[in-house]
Amino acid sequence: MKIAVLGAGVIGVTTAYELAKDGHEVVVIDRLPDAASETSFANAGLVAPGHAYTWASPRAPRILLRSLMDESAALRFKPSLDPQLWWWTWLFLKNCTAEAAKINTKRKVHLCMYSQLQLDGLIAETGINHHRVEGGLLYLYRSQESFDRGAKNSSILSDEGLDIRPVSAEEAARLDPALDPVKAKFKGALFCPSDESGDARVFTQELARICTEKYGVEFRYNSEILGFDTAGGKVTAARLSNGIVSADTFVMCLGVFSPQLSKQLGTRLPIYPIKGYSVTLPVEGSNNAPRFGGVDEDNLTAYARFGDRFRVTATAEFAGFDKSHRPSDYSHMLKSIKELFPDAANYDKPDYWAGLRPMTPEGTPIFGRGKFDNLYFNTGHGHIGWTMSCGSGRITADLIAGKTPAIDLTGMELGRTVLH
Repeated sequence: MKIAVLGAGVIGVTTAYELAKDGHEVVVIDRLPDAASETSFANAGLVAPGHAYTWASPRAPRILLRSLMDESAALRFKPSLDPQLWWWTWLFLKNCTAEAAKINTKRKVHLCMYSQLQLDGLIAETGINHHRVEGGLLYLYRSQESFDRGAKNSSILSDEGLDIRPVSAEEAARLDPALDPVKAKFKGALFCPSDESGDARVFTQELARICTEKYGVEFRYNSEILGFDTAGGKVTAARLSNGIVSADTFVMCLGVFSPQLSKQLGTRLPIYPIKGYSVTLPVEGSNNAPRFGGVDEDNLTAYARFGDRFRVTATAEFAGFDKSHRPSDYSHMLKSIKELFPDAANYDKPDYWAGLRPMTPEGTPIFGRGKFDNLYFNTGHGHIGWTMSCGSGRITADLIAGKTPAIDLTGMELGRTVLH
């Protein structure tokens, strides 16, 4: 069967790989000149089931309201006239109950743990080197209040089988000696020994190469998808800026751009772009970069080392499709990370970037079919798409093959909140 995968980010390429392994003829379509050139380009790099909490929680409305008056807030809500923003926000607020947060987090962590197992298998099959660092991630808390709250909340994850435990500041410093000089700055940490980090862009581009060389997958870059041809309840072709691609089946892996095109096909997707910022710095000379990646939880600043590079990411900004950024946008995140790792990298050589996370109100992705029998969705992975990618690719390939996926998809099917 010929299958067209729409989107060449980490979700699209892992999906293409699984479909090609199943014996399908696969073509991947993307408007940009290379794989992983959008959301997967410079993300945090954490493969983190230990950070699978949904953003919609009882505390979230208060945080978003406060952000209207605090530009330095880690979560920033910027009101606009965009009706998609207000529809999405209404759905998000409906999920901000304690019960909904618990359910959505459990669903996320199940997918994340399954996906990490799939990543392990994929690395064993391909030998991809993406600056992988195994051995755990540390989630650091600066105040006793936040540490106590984090330790309590972690039971949601541990109850589902994830190994995650609170550790003292002293133990965290023993796990990662880079923290020893500053261990007085935090009260404790959560340590998840199975979490890891790696460069999602390097991984995606290497996997795209393997897809082509080993499985004959065709990548059509610089090809913007303009619309679709349909007949008899099926999508028959994707109309591109430079031609037409016909296929038996289509898979939408377009992240933040999925709602625009799915709307043409009679499906309204509850996905909104949430802007994030990252800065990548060179590790030079005698710098004391951390051994493991992790998160400064009180500032919601993530960090990871990729070989001779050190990346810092922060902020969730509800600002539509605006990806513009200024050096001042990075002041707070750099200040907080320098306090923890003053010698991690050369902070005088920043490489700034901003990207858009495809968030759903629940925080879980969208799988399944909509109005058309041969159009599948694998989209809306939010802030943790790298963690969910390999599992999501396998789930989609299984759905197309008519197989029951390895995990329960309750609450992650297309129809959960979608209006047709």
